[in-house]
Amino acid sequence: MKRIEVKLSLPIVAPLLDVIKTAADTLQGSLAAPLGVQDIDPEFREAWMEDLLRSQNDELGTLLALFDKEFFSTGTVSFDEENAEVIVRACAALRLRLRGTALKAVPDAALESGEIAVESLTEAQRKAFMCYLFLATIQDLIIQHIDTLSLDS
Repeated sequence: MKRIEVKLSLPIVAPLLDVIKTAADTLQGSLAAPLGVQDIDPEFREAWMEDLLRSQNDELGTLLALFDKEFFSTGTVSFDEENAEVIVRACAALRLRLRGTALKAVPDAALESGEIAVESLTEAQRKAFMCYLFLATIQDLIIQHIDTLSLDS
């Protein structure tokens, strides 16, 4: 099984992990992208929403597990065909949450382009923005290599 190992800078990533953990905690009881499913049978809707929430929380747990004791000793995280898609979805959920909370005042176009006058942001917004970019980078890295992961095994 092919793995992608990425060496990260601990002094840069460690402060972002607090932002990631806080955002993940806020998602424990709600979906990152709420669904408009009012027209569905209430019992089915409730079961479906519970399943989606459980999946989202499991995915966030998989992402957070990358940053364990080993990460803090080596600075390395690994992606493989078993966790790649899950991590991409967890990053997407966290980015949506950051967009809707700490980065709400920042225009979407600026977020997506990364062209933001960082000095104009508050300290909390700066951390959230750096986290947003970090999560986007993880997604991009996995997406660039996912075909290789699935084809080479």
